[in-house]
Amino acid sequence: MSNTNRALNRILLALAGLALLAGGAALAATGLVPVAAAAWTDAGNSLTGHLGDALAAAPLPGPARSWWAVAGVAGLVLAAGLCIAWLASQGGGRTPRLARESDGDRGTTVVDAGLIGAAVSQSLEGNRLVLGSTVSAWGSRRGTGLRLRLRLQARKGASPRELADTAEDLVRGIDALLGHPVPVLVRITGGAKSAVAGPDRAR
Repeated sequence: MSNTNRALNRILLALAGLALLAGGAALAATGLVPVAAAAWTDAGNSLTGHLGDALAAAPLPGPARSWWAVAGVAGLVLAAGLCIAWLASQGGGRTPRLARESDGDRGTTVVDAGLIGAAVSQSLEGNRLVLGSTVSAWGSRRGTGLRLRLRLQARKGASPRELADTAEDLVRGIDALLGHPVPVLVRITGGAKSAVAGPDRAR
């Protein structure tokens, strides 16, 4: 529900993983296989020679000595800027406000997600199926409105059907509280807290 491009992130992580795997395999080969070590030595010497020739082909007065060195530094700065921009674009979309309605001269009514979270927690007090709940609001990536994420932590041994019915009742209550329906993503989870908590019934 956030603005993070998960597909692109997975592709980048897969490519980075493959590159690290290939680098690790090559490093292991240089230490275990003499032929591979000799090949890497020859490749390194050849690359050093080509690099020296390239630097000498574009001389530049001053400490840099070559335009290629300046281009390399500029490329690194550009890559760093792109990485910072990519990191800044991750996540986002979360908002503390779930609803906002203006009534002309009478003013503006704003509903915070915390109010809905408190109402949900109060509704679940004493519920034998749910250990805890969290509510968060997210802005749509396409700018079409707000969406609500409701997370319920199930108690060990809780019936999935009863949990789904509980979530449905909560969604209907949220719609009634707001006065209009809101897209809601319901997530029912377990975890370590569920494992150590007592079951809601004998199993």
